[in-house]
Amino acid sequence: MNETFENEKTEAPLCNWKLTLAYDGTDFRGWQVQPGELTVQGELQAALGRITGEAPLPQGSGRTDAGVHALAQVASFELRAPIPPEKLRFALNRILPPSIRILEAITVQSTFHARHSSIAKTYEYRVFSAKSIDGEICPPFVARYAYAYPWPLDLEAMQQAAVHFVGEHDFLSFAATDPDLRVRSSAPDADLAEQSEVPVAPPSAVRKVFSSVWDRQETEAERLMVYRVRGSGFLHHMVRNLVGTMLDVGRGRLNPDSIPAMIAARARAAAGPTAPARGLFLHSVEYGGADIAVS
Repeated sequence: MNETFENEKTEAPLCNWKLTLAYDGTDFRGWQVQPGELTVQGELQAALGRITGEAPLPQGSGRTDAGVHALAQVASFELRAPIPPEKLRFALNRILPPSIRILEAITVQSTFHARHSSIAKTYEYRVFSAKSIDGEICPPFVARYAYAYPWPLDLEAMQQAAVHFVGEHDFLSFAATDPDLRVRSSAPDADLAEQSEVPVAPPSAVRKVFSSVWDRQETEAERLMVYRVRGSGFLHHMVRNLVGTMLDVGRGRLNPDSIPAMIAARARAAAGPTAPARGLFLHSVEYGGADIAVS
């Protein structure tokens, strides 16, 4: 099926678009296009090509990892095709797999960029916590979207730990090396073919966290502990590392007041483990009004 809006598109000016989309990240190798892999960005680019005859690479507000979900990811790109926003949203939802849904499609100022224009992001992490160590089972309809933690957790202790992350800090202890930042590594006399690229730490790990809160959400069908963190930006694996550390606090392995020393250490080994991707959701992205206004 060739659902294109190609008439007069070469004469039309470029129009900047903002999409808000939700996706189940379970079966994707993350947001960013990778050769031979199923990615959200790749699926969105292919769908735009089928609809408009153009194939812009949508720029996301951030690159969610393999297995990470989004409740409201934001993407931006430019098109010449003269297609009404509601028709573009409808056409994309017809073509994209059911695991990706376009919630909103609007045209915005040419200065808007999904990543560079963002002023804050909120992430959410969901944990299914056992009330005891008697082998309690996480329901299968929850397991894809929460970390089934097999030990009881002290929610009050985890909240005490969470408060320590609020403010502007160097979060290097909670950052994985970024695979997009690489340097050449080789012996002095090695041939070029023997050289390799290795990931390095980000040039600055300073980030500002506006809020950091744990909450309990219990219904008849499920029982979850939910961590929500809002900040100016986040490092690679930062939220999952914060959560992994606080789960150690909740289990009694760490004291909540040990968090400031972990931050000060600026060393990944000083903090706790990385929580699995399946419990993490990009909850929302915030922007200033000037960039959003329709041109």
